[in-house]
Amino acid sequence: MIKDVVSFDNPKSRAAEAFRTLRTNIQFSAFDDSLKTIVITSSAPAEGKTTVLTNLAITLSQSGSKVLIVDCDLRKPSIHKKLALSNLEGLTNILVQNKKIEECIKVTEQKNLFVLTSGPIPPNPSELLGSKRMKNILTEFQQIFDYILIDAPPLLAVTDSQILSTVADGVIIVTVYGKTDKNSIMKSKDLLDKVGAKIIGFVLNKIPEKADSYYYSKYYSYYGESE
Repeated sequence: MIKDVVSFDNPKSRAAEAFRTLRTNIQFSAFDDSLKTIVITSSAPAEGKTTVLTNLAITLSQSGSKVLIVDCDLRKPSIHKKLALSNLEGLTNILVQNKKIEECIKVTEQKNLFVLTSGPIPPNPSELLGSKRMKNILTEFQQIFDYILIDAPPLLAVTDSQILSTVADGVIIVTVYGKTDKNSIMKSKDLLDKVGAKIIGFVLNKIPEKADSYYYSKYYSYYGESE
């Protein structure tokens, strides 16, 4: 059951419209290049990456795209909580090959939206995410889905997002209005640059609207070097 997700609960709101703008900007970013697998991360915890990812996934599916959410935050997974799904089996089961893909992907009440939760928390997240098996799974997903949105851990906490970015078509970094500092953003960018990741944009999250108490997000495309 999808709950407390503005793009699903209140699609006519200004906040939901902001996510539709985010969707459009991403689609234009992919005009000349393949952009199917996207890692969504942040510099630090509690910056809203999972909320942004979930709303983006819903808006993409509402436009007719077949979308898969993959929870790759194998240390502190939250997609199953956001979407009220079971997490007894998921990505980690597929990676250790004790479950098949079709046994773990979950259908949601939103048409065209599918979810692969994290599954049981493993003792070796980085090794699993960097494995050949993980790369092969993502390649297989690209044959089935129009978009694969990966929820990844914060960049400054662990190396998992760097690892995932090397097998993705692009990375979006979520930042928080009035909270995320410039040094954290630059450190995050440097970490991704070191592994040759393609940063396709930044989301400035939790911008207060003047008209009401909702928060919404803005997307900024990234090209070239930051000033």
